[in-house]
Amino acid sequence: MIENIISYLEGIDPVLAALYATLFTWGVTAAGAALVFLFKKMNRMLFDGMLGFTGGVMVAASFWSLLAPGIEMSPGEGFEKTIPAVVGFGLGALFIFGLDKILPHLHVNFNSEEKEGIKTPWHKSVLLVLAITLHNIPEGLAVGVLFGGAAAGFEGASIAGAVALAIGIGLQNFPEGFAVAMPLRGQGFSRWKSFNYGQLSAIVEPVAAVLGAWAVMTFQPILPYALAFAAGAMIFVVVEEVVPESQQSKYTDVSTLGFIGGFMVMMTLDVGLG
Repeated sequence: MIENIISYLEGIDPVLAALYATLFTWGVTAAGAALVFLFKKMNRMLFDGMLGFTGGVMVAASFWSLLAPGIEMSPGEGFEKTIPAVVGFGLGALFIFGLDKILPHLHVNFNSEEKEGIKTPWHKSVLLVLAITLHNIPEGLAVGVLFGGAAAGFEGASIAGAVALAIGIGLQNFPEGFAVAMPLRGQGFSRWKSFNYGQLSAIVEPVAAVLGAWAVMTFQPILPYALAFAAGAMIFVVVEEVVPESQQSKYTDVSTLGFIGGFMVMMTLDVGLG
């Protein structure tokens, strides 16, 4: 089945392929948010384990799907070959750093007084959605950039690798949808409203994917920089948000094991398919 999907995506416009792939990741986010219809309360141990899994997937994807191919396709030898990766990685981290300082948001496991970004009277529910939205911007961008690079024929970039990345991001989007919907339900929101907020957090992924694919197809020399940019953005999110969120309770060992599991799954997907 996966082979058929890869074959189909190889035959269509890369921007459209990136859109389809991120509609899938958005759908998995919605599936995670839909757990609000089945459970009244959030199991904290399970939740922390899933947050750790998310971090593991993002770190593995940053190297196996983005940094390694970006370095491989960079021109030059020795230190010169690492320049696009270093520059792109730093710019990606700075991009999310800037958004983190400007965009009002609240991390899932933190108290209301620990909200970040500019001061705002926005409700806690909106701030929770915006926090997960920050996670999803670099994820969508990464998928789009990889599809664009594969279609442009760059060595090290492949449709199979882009599909593996989309599957991995989809898997870790499941707990992200759950991470928004369940706390909102706990605040007294209806199941439908909690679900809608949860799935809405991933709406930026198709947008970022389309922009990433278009940019790489239009300005092909930027691909090594763009891959590293997405990697830097994702690593920043993991260190700034995902790991701290998963270490706020007594289940730190569970979240750590979840991280290891997520890394192993994403590594296996990328090497096996890419």
